[in-house]
Amino acid sequence: MTDLIKMARDMGHAIQKEEFYLSLQSAKDAADADDELQQLIADFNHKRVAINNEACKTDRDEETLRTLNDEMRSAYARIMSNEHMTAYNDRKQDFDHVLQRIIAIITQSAQGEDPDTTDYSDDCTHDCSTCGGCH
Repeated sequence: MTDLIKMARDMGHAIQKEEFYLSLQSAKDAADADDELQQLIADFNHKRVAINNEACKTDRDEETLRTLNDEMRSAYARIMSNEHMTAYNDRKQDFDHVLQRIIAIITQSAQGEDPDTTDYSDDCTHDCSTCGGCH
């Protein structure tokens, strides 16, 4: 068992050396360093808190809630159109896809599938009763 744990740790080190990981970290750093983006995120979070506070009031003002919701949606749209956020989301999607494949191969191998041929399928529902296989 300890050999498997060591192999998992070695895989973790290998992942952190791969381009898809390094690219994600670079995009994250750029997003974190983007003052405008960070201000947009802070504004979005303030709007979310304000909505929650207003919604919890017994005498809440529906017009205020609508206005705050509109402002929050607008803030979200500005965040998602920011070049650094877009780049981060793209790199995160690439990274997540590789991790899904790794996890699928390990999980399916542990379930008796052939490690050389098993792989992740975008069609996977994660409900094994509907499965025709992930090959």
